Amino acid sequence: MFDGLRLRHWRAEADAEGIVTLTLDRSDASINAMAHAVLEELDQALDRLLIEPPKGLIVRSGKTAGFIAGADIHEFAQYAQTGAVRAVIGYGQRVYQKLASLPCPSVAAIHGHCMGGGTELALACTYRVASSDPKTRIGLPEVMLGIHPGWGGSARLPRLIGALQALPLMLTGKTVAADKARALGLVDRVAEPSALLDAARHVLRQHPARAFEVRLRAWASNTWIARQILAPIMRRQTAAKVRKAHYPAPFALIEVWRRGGGNLQRRLRLEADSVVRLAATPTAHNLVRVYFLQERLKALAGDAAHGIAHVHVIGAGVMGGDIAAWCAYRGFSVSLQDREMKIIEPALARAKTLFAKRLKTPERVAAAQARLHADPDGTQVAAADLVLEAIYENLEAKRALYAAAQPNLRANALLASNTSSIPLNELARGLGAPERFIGLHFFNPVAQMPLVEVVRHARLAADTEQRALAFCRAIDKLPLPVKGTPGFLVNRILMPYLLEAIRALGEGIPGALLDRAARGFGMPMGPIELADTVGLDVAASVGQELAPFLGLELPQGVSRLLDAGKRGKKDGQGFYRWQDGKPVKPDVPKDYRAPDDLELRLIAPLLNEAVACLAEGVVDDADLLDAGVIFGTGFAPFRGGPITYIRSIGADTLHAQLQALATTHGPRFAPRPGWDHPALRAIA
Repeated sequence: MFDGLRLRHWRAEADAEGIVTLTLDRSDASINAMAHAVLEELDQALDRLLIEPPKGLIVRSGKTAGFIAGADIHEFAQYAQTGAVRAVIGYGQRVYQKLASLPCPSVAAIHGHCMGGGTELALACTYRVASSDPKTRIGLPEVMLGIHPGWGGSARLPRLIGALQALPLMLTGKTVAADKARALGLVDRVAEPSALLDAARHVLRQHPARAFEVRLRAWASNTWIARQILAPIMRRQTAAKVRKAHYPAPFALIEVWRRGGGNLQRRLRLEADSVVRLAATPTAHNLVRVYFLQERLKALAGDAAHGIAHVHVIGAGVMGGDIAAWCAYRGFSVSLQDREMKIIEPALARAKTLFAKRLKTPERVAAAQARLHADPDGTQVAAADLVLEAIYENLEAKRALYAAAQPNLRANALLASNTSSIPLNELARGLGAPERFIGLHFFNPVAQMPLVEVVRHARLAADTEQRALAFCRAIDKLPLPVKGTPGFLVNRILMPYLLEAIRALGEGIPGALLDRAARGFGMPMGPIELADTVGLDVAASVGQELAPFLGLELPQGVSRLLDAGKRGKKDGQGFYRWQDGKPVKPDVPKDYRAPDDLELRLIAPLLNEAVACLAEGVVDDADLLDAGVIFGTGFAPFRGGPITYIRSIGADTLHAQLQALATTHGPRFAPRPGWDHPALRAIA
């Protein structure tokens, strides 16, 4: 059937029943991404199948890592730069429609990650079967790149499972496990990984009908009247989460669906036109760049081996306890130490909640719990490959802890601190093996924040840094090497922003208005709510460490609240009152008018300090600075990071705005050294 057809990335095999298995095993990559060459070969293979139709077709992956990760993002970035997006979208749609139009049934056998263009290929098949492996996740995350599905995803998924199920998946980019996909009607069968191909053959033999409930909701939610009624509701729900000016893709997707009718070709044309427009937006450009920044952070560890099996965490507070739980969740043996058992018990309870939420099955939850041990006496220090200190921010207390632990450390064990602001050179003073001491600064909440600052100091050994980077990747975090100066990168940049917001609050500007201004810029959370969430005690501790270094003063509002025992969200009271984990924000008086420069006044200190960090070499380059601030603070991803944002506005423009703010509000806004840095004028 495939005689004479030379394929580098695909392999075709026919069995005795006449069923052809088409296996994608991209020859030039460790994962399957739908590059143009891969798509062209699929096109050729489908042409042969049209000439000699088999009894059935199975599409599967030859990679152990997953099915298909989606389109090749490197190629997509090139297409966006050269204006070739329309051509590649149109070609992909035609190839996938050729698959959908085969005169034989087809089934996608999905194991591992199935994303974007991979999911769209599966949707073009007649059926889908998925492996029950926990690593199997199916989704259409194109909104994360500032676009939406373009190879038929928006045209097919709502008609398959119903708009009320399909649109939320595409609007958020969320992925679903195999069982959830089965419940939605996205896949027809779930099987053990070893039985996946047998399940695919069984489906081809049986031609199972979709459940009546799924067919009914698919029809009812896609009628003309349903689309006209539901689309405005979805727009309002989406607008409550993101702004159209910041993230246009979700709104464009809703409109494509609203206008699409029963004709598939019309739906595909609307989809393609919309993706072409979105790909040209600054949001898409910056979000694609953020994707590459994330990949760069992942690659920093290289092929280094971390050599860590047992992690011992000292300090069972919120940060230490949650770091211990996360390491156990990621498969490490973990011991957790504090002064007495009653301090450790709340951390173990939080860990149990994390395991239940993430791991689902009782067996996997029990296995994770078995990996986490309470060790109030610290006997496991001698067995650990990594000892991580996570006590309160006090230089002398940390040094005393190291002095007690060091004689018990194994010969090759790493000693690390989760300090959020204390310079590493000061912490390392007096250590017997400073070359194996490093900073590992996690962010709160540990389970949600992806970044870990890997903090350097003068006597750090290169192999220690590489082991630390590799460990961060092993626990699924993004490592960022930073200089060990006060506040490192993220807290140093964040603190002037928080302090200015608290100062403005003390001047009488309502907290809700300050938060609204920051969210209007694109921050995921306002600064007053953020201070409460981090904890006013933590913010004050970091502020006291950084304020002299940055030449800033601590506003008095924080100390008054702390004296009254109000530390923020964890106590139910800080700047705001907290109820059921959410802040209760007082209404802004209707006649109150926000200062015209409020947004700039909040954001400018952050940008100013970012420039200073770049000039001082706190990170190795401007791209890593952008990555650190985005993944460490949530800084508006659609803006590309502080340095990219400065480039887009113009360094001279922002420099002049800082000078104007300094004249109006005080010398704390004076431009920091570094505004002549070449990276501020480089092309992003």
